[in-house]
Parts: sequence; structure tokens; C-alpha cells
Amino acid sequence: MPSKLIAAGLMLFAFAAAETTHAAEKDIFNYKAQHDAPAGTKRIVFIAATGSHGARGNHEFLAGSIYFARTINADYPNAYAVVYPQNHWPTDLSKADAIIVLLNHAGQAASDPRIKAAVERGAGFMAIHYGVEVNQGEQGRNFLNWMGGYFETFWSVNPFWNANIDIIGKHPTARGVKPFKIADEWYYHMRFQPDMKGVTPVLSAIPPVDTVHYNGKATDHGGNADALADVVAHKPQVLAWAYDRPDGGRGFGFTGFHVFANLMNDNFRTTLLNGIAWVSGLEIPSDGVKSVAPSNADLEKLMDEARK
Repeated sequence: MPSKLIAAGLMLFAFAAAETTHAAEKDIFNYKAQHDAPAGTKRIVFIAATGSHGARGNHEFLAGSIYFARTINADYPNAYAVVYPQNHWPTDLSKADAIIVLLNHAGQAASDPRIKAAVERGAGFMAIHYGVEVNQGEQGRNFLNWMGGYFETFWSVNPFWNANIDIIGKHPTARGVKPFKIADEWYYHMRFQPDMKGVTPVLSAIPPVDTVHYNGKATDHGGNADALADVVAHKPQVLAWAYDRPDGGRGFGFTGFHVFANLMNDNFRTTLLNGIAWVSGLEIPSDGVKSVAPSNADLEKLMDEARK
């Protein structure tokens, strides 16, 4: 985590008693302030990988989390989102109302007893892009229980392709979102709960056949017979989904966001913000969570900030 931001995040002060907290007071790295926020505040925790995955502009998960947290804080007086870089992992999630992970493989999150305890208490859970991938076994079972699905190696695939995305149904996370086309590393053929119980697809697309690389032998990320059969049959693949847990909690998965610049797309960005709001128990407006499309200059500033 940037050293200056750690110092800010560890400042020990509490807000004065109030029904809500003004956006300007919501330092996204001040974890003590979030802990001491007024009763009724929705406490949202982002956990993000630092750096990038390849060239600048790819897997900018810390920069993205900074953008999401500040947008939610500005839009919702009764919410306070904070961001934990992965190398400053949260140790206290006892008050978290939602946990959102953007990680280069989410095994650490799926195995964290504090996250499990928070979810079992009712906290929402959301994973984005590489954060939807965990190992089979206990990690996979946890993600199925927390958000209804995950990327399972030798079953799911992770190609880069230009998807024509359809909106499925009228779930609250689809408010303000229209069909759109965008290139990203869209994972698909996810492992879901049996019979999709509790799972509501939100975004889908039909991948090109050449996105499955299968020649008779399954690979961990590239393809397998089942994925190829679905694509050949033109079966729409789920790219984002909502999950209503049996305990009343909520989960959301979103497979894109390899490309940081895709935040400039209104539909892409709104789906992500809607998902964050929904798992947190926040009301989503009829036209989706409000946001301003960042410019290229804005994205560069966010990436610079994440690297300080």
C-alpha cells in the first residue's frame, strides 16, 4: 500500500455523532473512521491487488477500487466504502456490510475465516474479474455459497474477445444498463450453483467459437469439451450474475475488467456500481447508480495514485 495512504488510513479519529457522513469526510483509507461511522452506515470493504497484470492499464484493481469507493461514498450519504490494498489485508471485518474483491486469483479471500464469518453474518460479497477465480475444493465451495458461482479451472475459460452483451431480465443491478459491445477478457462457462438455484444472470453474450482452444485435451483456462459444445450451440454465456443466498445475503460476480479504460463505458461502469450497491443493501435508482465517466486523464491520475 502507498506509504502516505497507510499513514492516512491509520489515523485514529472518530466522526462526531450524526445520521450520515459527508462525502468529503470519507477518507477511503481511514479504516478507523469507517469503523466509528454513525449507526446505520453501510460499511463497504474493497480488497484490491496492487500494481497491474502486464502493461499499465491492465488489472488496475487498486485504481479501480479507489474510483468505485469514492463514487459510492459521493452517491450514498449512508454508505462508507474503504479500500484495502492486498498487502494491507483487513484484520477486522466485524462491521463490514459488504466485501468486494479485485484480486489476481482470490484464493486468499476464499480461505479467509474473517471473510467467511462476515458473509455468514449476512455481509454481501462480490468478486470482479480475476477475483472470481479460486481453487476447487473448499475455496470453490465458499464462493458458490457466497456469490453463487466462480471460475473453475478446466471448466471455465478466459479469452479476450469483443462481446455483444445483452441484459437479462430486470434485476436491480441492470437498472440504467443497455445492451453494449466492448472488448475485454470476459471469462465465461462459470461453475454455478446446481440448477442455478438462487442465481440470476444479468449480463450475457454468445462467444465466438475461436475463443475456446480445445483440441481433445482440456486446459486449465483455455478450453474443454463442455465449453466448446456450448459455444458451438450458440448458448449465451453468463458474464455477470446476482445471487440471493438462502440466508438472505447477496452476492454478485462480474467476469470482465481486465481493461481499466472500460470504465469509460457507461453500461460497463454502471453494472459494476449497481452490483456494489446491491450487495451492500443500498437502493439502486431506476437509471442506475449515478457516476461521471472518467476521462483518460482521470484514469491516469487514478493509476498514479495507486502507485504512490
